[in-house]
Amino acid sequence: MSSASVLISVVIPAYNYADLLPRAVNSVLAQLDAGTELLVIDDGSTDATPRVLQQLWAEHGGRFRMLHKPNGGLSSVRNRGIAETRGRYLVFLDADDEMAPGALGVLASHIQANPNSRLIIGSHWSVLENHTRILHTVKPLPATPRERVRGYLIDKTVSLANGACAMHRDVFVPGNYPEHLRNVEDIPVFAQVLARFPCTVLDQPLALIYKHPGSMRHDLKQSLAAGIGMVDEVFHAMRMPAEFHDLRKAFIAQRYLSLFRDCYSAGEYEKAKAFYIQALRADLYSAKRWSYTRKAIRCLFK
Repeated sequence: MSSASVLISVVIPAYNYADLLPRAVNSVLAQLDAGTELLVIDDGSTDATPRVLQQLWAEHGGRFRMLHKPNGGLSSVRNRGIAETRGRYLVFLDADDEMAPGALGVLASHIQANPNSRLIIGSHWSVLENHTRILHTVKPLPATPRERVRGYLIDKTVSLANGACAMHRDVFVPGNYPEHLRNVEDIPVFAQVLARFPCTVLDQPLALIYKHPGSMRHDLKQSLAAGIGMVDEVFHAMRMPAEFHDLRKAFIAQRYLSLFRDCYSAGEYEKAKAFYIQALRADLYSAKRWSYTRKAIRCLFK
């Protein structure tokens, strides 16, 4: 298959998810066609992932590509996926998630109808530990790039989820995934796309995103390691246009609030209090963010 004929490439980063990887792989293979491809990248797994991946490859007659690399984190895997795939659009599906049935066909139709779109944001299902499904519908995007960036970084009115969006490979010209970040590595990329490229929404569920304690989404250690330093990456001159840099202060405050929330959810109440105070110091408006302030008040009694 030539690169010109591949419309969508799905990349699955796999690290120590041997038990869940078949679900993700099979969900994509069930809908692959002549204009799509699947690449699974083993990021130096120490469990049975390499063996499971080989078994899947043999079972499906080599209908997808796979490669193995030393462990480097999600950013390194996604950057390798950008380099190794041929599709005009990329979907990054986590190994513990699942592509919704028919998602690739729906995406292809949307691309055909919106050829200038460089980021397509879809709906998704959240699947809880008790198997309950919650549908997260996609909301219309704000009218201007500035409003989109503010909505994503600060007001939290723009939501994106890997697996439930597709990005044209042009969007990585300003910068790939920052490999020094092992958590929140997607925020600088999503922010630069919202700031610089045409975006559209697709009100169809593209992925099933599973919530469980072992997920990287709940890794407090990595969240704390990313800390406030990731703000520099978001507002790097190559990523964020200069006219949006006045949003930096409000985003620093929001980042402290996010760290406060992560610590609060993990029961680290003293750390949570410290981050909430830092948020107030960065921007007193933080006190009006009631969903956080209510938790901060509860912290006083912990």
